[in-house]
Amino acid sequence: MKEQSAELNFHQLKELKGAVNRVFSKKYRGNGPPKYGSINKGFTELELQRFLRSIKSEKFALLFKYQAYMGLRIGEVTKLHISNIDFDKRELTLKSEKSGKMDALLIPLDLFKETVEFAAKNAAKIKAANGYIFYKENDNNHNDLPHVEQNYARKVFREIIKESGLDATYGESDESLYHRKERTLHRLTTHSLRHYAITKFAKSTNGNVVLASRFARHANPSTTMTHINTRKEELYKR
Repeated sequence: MKEQSAELNFHQLKELKGAVNRVFSKKYRGNGPPKYGSINKGFTELELQRFLRSIKSEKFALLFKYQAYMGLRIGEVTKLHISNIDFDKRELTLKSEKSGKMDALLIPLDLFKETVEFAAKNAAKIKAANGYIFYKENDNNHNDLPHVEQNYARKVFREIIKESGLDATYGESDESLYHRKERTLHRLTTHSLRHYAITKFAKSTNGNVVLASRFARHANPSTTMTHINTRKEELYKR
């Protein structure tokens, strides 16, 4: 009986720790450096090109380019609909996943041309998927969605990262709830493509955080700062 009571107290303490951590993370979110410190979570230019060269699927190459060149979140890009694109204005109308606001984004010319070619080539499949550009295929997760499911896109991303030799890890997750297992933390994730896009845009505006936050569609510029990667040679330059 004592052992059972001790085990119960241990679990209760773990749950209490998790509750406290959630409160603190919510209260102080954005007020300090990310938990990975100075680790560059974004792609470098060379890494991105190496990653893109390793993609065999035309559909996923286009999907990940929308993240890398326009900073779309994985949940936004997988649900991209043909009606979101104004082909006359070369403009993408998007409902932000985080804020729920509508934004009109100019599509880079090369990406636009690639999108037009892909849509024309796969018009029948896109139509069968009710207009979703990144249509679901037979090897996708078993669900009723007509488009690629975001966790499946993450799975494809991880496979490409491994194949391209870019799969680096930096530790294990610090899980505060006893029933959750620790996870290996990978430096590059699908969100790293968004990091790359925001960093590149910020550099093109000479570090203008206000403009970069608008590009990133962040409500708070301090959030944008956590997405902008600084090379170590720049960090320690005298």
